[in-house]
Amino acid sequence: MGRSPRLTEAERRLWNAFPTGETVELGPFEIGASRKAGANAPKDGDTWGPDRSIRAEVIAWLLLGARDAGTGSVPAVRLRGARITGRLEIVGGTIPHELILVGCHLDEPVRLTGSTTRTVRLTDCSFPGFVAADIRVAGHLSLSGSDITGTLRLNRAQLENGLWLGGTKVVADDDEEWAMYANAMVVDSGMYLRNADFTGGISLLGARLNGGFFLEGATLRNPGKEALYADNLVVEDAMRCTDGFLAIGSVRLRGARINGTLAFGGTVRSPDTLYALHLSHMEARELDLRPAQPIDGVVTLAHTRLGTLTDHLSTWPEKLRLNGLTYDRLRGSGVPERINWVTRDPEGFRPQPYEQLAAWYLRDGNDALARRTQLAKLRARRQTQGFGGRVWGRLLDLAVGYGYRPWLAGVWFTLLLAVGTVVFAINPPRALKPTESPDFNSFAYTFDLLLPIPAFGQRELFDPAGWTQWLAYGLIVCGWILATALIAGATRILRPQ
Repeated sequence: MGRSPRLTEAERRLWNAFPTGETVELGPFEIGASRKAGANAPKDGDTWGPDRSIRAEVIAWLLLGARDAGTGSVPAVRLRGARITGRLEIVGGTIPHELILVGCHLDEPVRLTGSTTRTVRLTDCSFPGFVAADIRVAGHLSLSGSDITGTLRLNRAQLENGLWLGGTKVVADDDEEWAMYANAMVVDSGMYLRNADFTGGISLLGARLNGGFFLEGATLRNPGKEALYADNLVVEDAMRCTDGFLAIGSVRLRGARINGTLAFGGTVRSPDTLYALHLSHMEARELDLRPAQPIDGVVTLAHTRLGTLTDHLSTWPEKLRLNGLTYDRLRGSGVPERINWVTRDPEGFRPQPYEQLAAWYLRDGNDALARRTQLAKLRARRQTQGFGGRVWGRLLDLAVGYGYRPWLAGVWFTLLLAVGTVVFAINPPRALKPTESPDFNSFAYTFDLLLPIPAFGQRELFDPAGWTQWLAYGLIVCGWILATALIAGATRILRPQ
């Protein structure tokens, strides 16, 4: 197609520059000015006149081969500071040329559904939506720095060399829940949302990102709903939500697989949803959970498998589900706070988090900390038992610490022995057979009372009277309780885990 009288002067410049891929600049603008107001701001590009305007259909013609390519050059559409009128729409087509728009204003949404194309870059532009479901990009897609009013649709898209949304601002339509809808998208390189600003949720259900997912400094706003909905997401390499990352709304990664480090170093606030941070049934080589502020809302890591968990316990919320969580390494605060960490399930006592924590301490060589964790588990379980179980559990705890503090039995035995020795020395019992009984020894007599099987034979030869008789009965009962507690505790400790 040659030079046509239908083309305006601005369009003719683009038509002539296309064969060599030369950039056509139609007016001044500032890089990063898409947020600003003013005559040269892409956001207000609808005020630009005919000298800066190009019809979308002209761009579509060029991308689809209406103009012959130049010899020894790579044709492309490259525009700066232009207003694109009409809708840029290529559905199901094969686009052999790059589309590069910088600092442009598009009056209507871009639609490239089902197309196969090379690199597409709309940077520092302003436009009302981008629809590219099922697109195949043999290059990268960049919307960095752009101001998008409407939904960014990339469901089932396949991008070979990355998705760049650095500094992009997306505001979903009032009737839309999602600012970005990209379920089942595949990105063979990284996905970059650094310093992006999304009003409305991001849906990445079943997406696969083979070069990492980077949200440093990003802001995601979808109050009362999912700010990030990414069940079954697969990320090869790292996923980083750090350096000022802010999510107002739930961050959901249920069933995701992160073959690198999942790092949260920003702020997550979602008290009005079921979970502020939904990380259940997930796998990650490392979870680095050290947000700048305590997470506002419930967090679940139920049935998640982690290689390493690194955290600051002060940033966990009061409601935390850890049932089924397993980890190989644990980095964080000391055991008192860590035991408190496994007690926060809103549904009450769950034994598995205690067992997992104790197992970690054993692997790390901290036997004493493992015993302390097991003791905390038994104390927590006691609150779920009936009256009899609670009473017996309390006795076991006081006597021997459920077997994890056997030295307590020695303390009680020594205390009772001292009391009995002093009392019976002052108020000795009468001899049953005065002519045959040995000399009375208050220490040996008390010792015999405390032992289920007498050692010195004094208990059968002397009979206390008055109130000391009740003391003797009490010492016998206490001796049986201590013996039973020791046996029960030893059985618990020696039982194979």
